[in-house]
Amino acid sequence: MTEHRIRNAMSVDVEEWFQVQAFAGTIPRDRWDSFGTRVEASTDRILARFAEAGARATFFILGCVADRHPALVRRIAAQGHEVASHGQGHELVHAIGEAGFRADIRRARRTLEDVAGVAVRGYRAPTFSIGPAITPWAHRVLAEEGYCYSSSVFPVGHDLYGAPDAPRGPHLPDPDGVTELPMTTLRALGRNLPCSGGGWFRLAPYPLFRAALNRVNAAERRAGIFYFHPWEIDPGQPRLAAAPARARFRHYARQTSMETRITRLLRDFAWGRMDEVFSTAIDAAPPLRAAAA
Repeated sequence: MTEHRIRNAMSVDVEEWFQVQAFAGTIPRDRWDSFGTRVEASTDRILARFAEAGARATFFILGCVADRHPALVRRIAAQGHEVASHGQGHELVHAIGEAGFRADIRRARRTLEDVAGVAVRGYRAPTFSIGPAITPWAHRVLAEEGYCYSSSVFPVGHDLYGAPDAPRGPHLPDPDGVTELPMTTLRALGRNLPCSGGGWFRLAPYPLFRAALNRVNAAERRAGIFYFHPWEIDPGQPRLAAAPARARFRHYARQTSMETRITRLLRDFAWGRMDEVFSTAIDAAPPLRAAAA
């Protein structure tokens, strides 16, 4: 039974297992086409779990995945979920720079809108690679390219990502940019603790994670954001022996139990799309400029 009826935002970052940042040093981009695709089958399983629970979500989809699986994108939209952008090629925003970022998000948005036949309003940076110090231009560029919100900042300290001093709630990092909906954290022990999903969710005892999200809902009276990836519910994917041990642990740990845990989460909380749960915060941003031609 749902203990607190605040509706949280459910999201899925749609990418192949071999496109993750943890394997970037082991699998060059020019080898991606040599690996068999698994993302469609896993995403269809996720759609089935959401349908059983009556939950709608936001799917942040890579443009290169949409190029390869357009029917999957159309199924996501047809089932009432929000189609949003994860960029085109899963490149770190701070690594490709402002011009590269603009080209990447423009291409991804056009691809997704052409395939799904719906407007794409949201964006999530690969590996949460946006932050006030490293990409001060990103939210402005997103607005100029026709986006309405970003969910790309994780206010935690981490070796691969994180902006621990960033605001924990919806905010406007740039007066000329889009609203940022940061990943959910719980303030405890003098620091921000992750409470959003992904590897943290797989490793933490489920009752602990449930209690943390309940606290965000009940004590802070605010909605949380949850995210995961299709490869996290796919324990049958290839094992990459050449990857560093730390990367293998982060990627493969507890995949066998992830789908069951997601099913419990869908039952224990109320869920909705990002653009619906945070509509007030998104609409509070200044009017959008016309998207670049």
